[in-house]
Amino acid sequence: MSDQEGQGPFDLGAMMEQARSLQESMLKAQEEAKNHTVEASVGGGMVTVQISGGLEVRSVKIDPAVINPNDKAMLEDLVAAAVNQAIQKAQALTNESLQKALGPLAGLQIPGLF
Repeated sequence: MSDQEGQGPFDLGAMMEQARSLQESMLKAQEEAKNHTVEASVGGGMVTVQISGGLEVRSVKIDPAVINPNDKAMLEDLVAAAVNQAIQKAQALTNESLQKALGPLAGLQIPGLF
């Protein structure tokens, strides 16, 4: 009898081809995400950070009103918060691209993928 009743033998070659195709789709989605930019703004727009889907900081804009030599810690906190928020948005963008690339497999819980 076959491995699966009525379905014929297991086709490892077809499975490997599907895995290769899926990997190519995922790599393409990751590359596309790298070409997109997300923006995060904190402190009512006092600090704005733009970051790519590849997690590269593209720009940091700081409102001159927030630059106070006597309160350097506040500016540092605002920059850190903006960068962290931008990273979260970029990761969400990448995950969305990967979900689209996976198509019908998007609902699967693949360890280490997301």
